[in-house]
Amino acid sequence: MLLASNFPEKHQVVKMSAGFQLGVIGSLALSVASSVAIVICNKALISTLGFPFATTLTSWHLMVTFCTLHVAQRLHFFEPKAIDGQTVILFGLLNGTSIGLLNLSLGFNSIGFYQMTKLAIIPFTVLLETIFLKKRFSESIKLSLLVLLLGVGIASVTDLKLNLLGSILSGLAIATTCVGQILTNTIQKRLKVSSTQLLYQSAPYQAAILFATGPFVDQFLTNRSVFAHKYSAPVLGFIVLSCLIAVSVNFSTFLVIGTTSPVTYQVLGHLKTCLVLSFGYTLLHDPFTLRNILGILIAIFGMALYSYFSVRESKKKSTNDALPVSQMPDKEAEPLLATKDSNDTKKANGLSHDC
Repeated sequence: MLLASNFPEKHQVVKMSAGFQLGVIGSLALSVASSVAIVICNKALISTLGFPFATTLTSWHLMVTFCTLHVAQRLHFFEPKAIDGQTVILFGLLNGTSIGLLNLSLGFNSIGFYQMTKLAIIPFTVLLETIFLKKRFSESIKLSLLVLLLGVGIASVTDLKLNLLGSILSGLAIATTCVGQILTNTIQKRLKVSSTQLLYQSAPYQAAILFATGPFVDQFLTNRSVFAHKYSAPVLGFIVLSCLIAVSVNFSTFLVIGTTSPVTYQVLGHLKTCLVLSFGYTLLHDPFTLRNILGILIAIFGMALYSYFSVRESKKKSTNDALPVSQMPDKEAEPLLATKDSNDTKKANGLSHDC
């Protein structure tokens, strides 16, 4: 009788797990498609049309994202949820700062060193989550990440020219990016807010810091003023297109990090790098060598390993979660509703203060 009474619960868990996995696949596909599209659009805007103001453009992306979400909220596509003001302000400013630092890192370093900076985000994220969140990564996951990073490094890293200021900026960019992405995941789970709700609350602050500093950063890097640029019809058209695609990019970024993890999002980012390299060779006839091909193949193999081990561990965890209550430890069956909300809010506020 006990087995019969628990069968509907197990069946419901399996259905929920299948729906969740479909949602994750959809968010990953949206992230890849929108990111590759915006890279191609921005490459045409910056390289072909001569609009090099990347930081200012990013501030416009975030402003359009917020306006779009505000309209969606007014039309009742989602319900806004109040988040502690200090948490969301610090979170928004941190993410905006990380974008600016990445652009400065690219400006003060060679392209090869900048690619190494992006590669360093994964191991640094693993280190931070292990130390501060007590998260455990299996040896299989670590091995697959090592293979992935090796492949992307072979495919994309060329020259490695070091300088002190560039190295400091890269270190700050890595730290702020990792902490920002970890907080994106942590805030959504601990405060029980959706990716849309968090993006809606934080986008104005991300846009504000980039809107205020972007023109100065861009002028410092390019020796040109965004205000003195000649805005032709094609330039304006590609700016509008880039901003519209960015809505999907920003939404899918928060969605992927919230439903998976910061490490998975970075793995997905390297898949985008490989796709961009491939599209660049196929569509834009960029130079492509045997080294690029070998690196991409190794990286894809690493991604396949990571996906396989992640799915296997996820299924193992789902099986454990589906155990009847009578088979779980007593402490897991105890109600936590009385203290959970207040504790979660305090923890999230503590994380924001640490930023």
